[in-house]
Amino acid sequence: MGKPRVLVVGTGFAGYHCLRTLERVLPRDAAELVALNPTDYMLYVPLLPEVAGGSLDPRRVAVPLRPKLPRTRLVQGHATGVDLGARTCTLVDIEGREQVLEWDRIVLTSGSVTRLMSIPGVAEHALGFKSVAEAVYLRDHVLRQVELAEQATDPAERAARATFVVVGAGYTGTELVAQGQQLTRSALRGRTGLSESDVKWVLVDMAPRVLPGLDERLSGPAARVLRGRGVDVRLETSVEAVTGSCARLTDGKEIPTRTVVWCVGVRPDPLVEAVSLATVKGRLVVDPTLAVPTHPHVFAAGDVAAVPDVFNDGKPTPMTAQHAQRQGKLAARNVAASLGHGAVGTYQHRDLGFVVDLAGSQAVADPLHIPLTGLPAKVVARGYHLLAMPGNRLRVAVDWLTDLLARRQVVQFGLVPEAGVRLGDAEKVGAAAR
Repeated sequence: MGKPRVLVVGTGFAGYHCLRTLERVLPRDAAELVALNPTDYMLYVPLLPEVAGGSLDPRRVAVPLRPKLPRTRLVQGHATGVDLGARTCTLVDIEGREQVLEWDRIVLTSGSVTRLMSIPGVAEHALGFKSVAEAVYLRDHVLRQVELAEQATDPAERAARATFVVVGAGYTGTELVAQGQQLTRSALRGRTGLSESDVKWVLVDMAPRVLPGLDERLSGPAARVLRGRGVDVRLETSVEAVTGSCARLTDGKEIPTRTVVWCVGVRPDPLVEAVSLATVKGRLVVDPTLAVPTHPHVFAAGDVAAVPDVFNDGKPTPMTAQHAQRQGKLAARNVAASLGHGAVGTYQHRDLGFVVDLAGSQAVADPLHIPLTGLPAKVVARGYHLLAMPGNRLRVAVDWLTDLLARRQVVQFGLVPEAGVRLGDAEKVGAAAR
C-alpha cells in the first residue's frame, strides 16, 4: 500500500501555512503532499495596493512555492469539483485539460473571490482588485488616464479621465485610494498641462464611516488623512449603475469617470457550491478542529470555512489573513493527527489588531488593541507585514527604502491586457474553469 495522499486545494494564507506545517510535523515517509493552485506562488494580498500605487515591484508580493515547499508536489490548475465518496478532486489544468486527483485527506483552502453584485454595468466596466495582474493593470490604467487627460481638449473628457472612483471603504479600498492618490501625485511632476487640483479620487461606501470594521479611534483619523489629501469620501451611498464614462450613485448624483475599481468585499470560492456539504453564508460548516462533521477526512480553513469563533459566541471567524494563517497551521496539525502523528487541537485565536497603510508617512493600527496613528502606526504596519510575509522580506524592505529615498517610477508597460481584469471577464474565466 502506498503512502496516504494529502491534497491541499489553494495556496493562499491558509493553504500555504497548512503545507508548511505539514512538511514540518509529518515524517518524510508518512504522506504524499500535493498542492492544487492556479499559480506557482502564494500571493501576499495585503500589499497589492502598494503594487497598484507603484511603490512595490509586483514580484515582491508573489512568494514562490517550490523553494518554500520542497516536499510538496504542485499541480497548477483550478479545482472544479470534489467527489467525497470516491475521494477524488477534478480539476482543469493551466492548458485547459481535465484531470482527476485522488486523495486520502483533503484540505479545502481555496479562499475567496470578488463579490459581484447585480448592479447594471459593474461586470462590464468595473475593474477587479484581487490579483497581481489586476494591480499591475490598474497602475498602468491610472497612468494612462493621467496622460490622456493632459492631452484632452474637451474639458468634460479631461475631467472624466482625471477622476478615479474606488467603491468600498474597507481595508483594501481605503489603502488603494491612498496609494492611488500618491501615484497620480507623482505622475503629475513635470507636467504643465495638468495639476493636482484637476485630479480627483473618490471613495464610496454604504457604511457610515471609513474602515467600518475597525475601532472609530482608527477610522476617524484615516478619514481625516484621506480628506486632508483631497480625496472625496462619500459615505452612506453606493453605486447604482456604471457605464463606460460614468458612475451613478444611489443618491442620484453622477460622477463622470473612466475608472471604477470594485473593492466591495469577497465571497467564498464557488468551489464550495460544487461540494455537497452544509454551509453557513456560503462557507463550509466545520467543527472547532476544522474537520467537516459528516466527513472526518475533509478539512477546511480560511475564507471557505465557517470556523466557530470561541471569542465571539461561536459565530464564524472573519475572513482575514490573520485567521486564515492560523487555521491553516491547525488544519495541518489535525491532518497529521488523523494519520497518527500528534494530537488533535481546536481553533482558538483572539484578534491581535489590524494595520492599514495610508501611503506616505501615514497609517493607522491597533496592535494589541492600542490605537496608533501617523508614524508610529506606519512603523507597526510595515513591521507587521515584514513579519507576516513568508518570503521576499529583504526585497520588500529594499523597495520601501528606495521609495523613501527616491521618487516613484511612473512608467506604464501595458503588459496586462484589459481582457480578464474587468469583473465580468474574471467571472467568465472562473466559470470556464469550473
